Amino acid sequence: MEHAERVLAAAAELFYRRGVRAVGMDEVRAASGVSLKRLYQCYPSKEALVVAYLERRDERWMSSLTGYVAARPDKIPAVFDWLERWFGEDGFRGCGFVNAYGELGAESAAVRDAVRRHKRRLRDYLRGLAAEAGAADPDLRAEQLLVLIDGATAVAMVETPERAAAAARAAAALTAPCPA
Repeated sequence: MEHAERVLAAAAELFYRRGVRAVGMDEVRAASGVSLKRLYQCYPSKEALVVAYLERRDERWMSSLTGYVAARPDKIPAVFDWLERWFGEDGFRGCGFVNAYGELGAESAAVRDAVRRHKRRLRDYLRGLAAEAGAADPDLRAEQLLVLIDGATAVAMVETPERAAAAARAAAALTAPCPA
């Protein structure tokens, strides 16, 4: 594994598990086995490393979600089935994007932009699912689904992971706008 990948893998695990602010670059260096000089050659600042972490997380998270949903006949309910699986994973700690935004979004335009790109990408994906399902207003439906996903993720993180996705799935069925 190349140096940049080792650094990114270590940072991703540490940032998601402990939070971005709680993890220093020296800790990333130690966990990756890469020298501090090499680490800064790969990622010239902690902000650059956080953005790379978020971009990588976006690719992996979206790929997992879309792959799961693509194999299911009922696409929108499948989104919530996937969430339920994710919420049950060891080490689940909520939305890595919202967590990073909460820690650094007010201070870092680059982090804020990376988080917003992920949310736009998710919204666009949901809009496509809504259009495919015949929603009268795919934009509105995508917003509804995004709010349910983010709300369920927050609830799963702090309270009831075993019920959060099911509750959001049920709410999605209740709030579905009628097809045109």
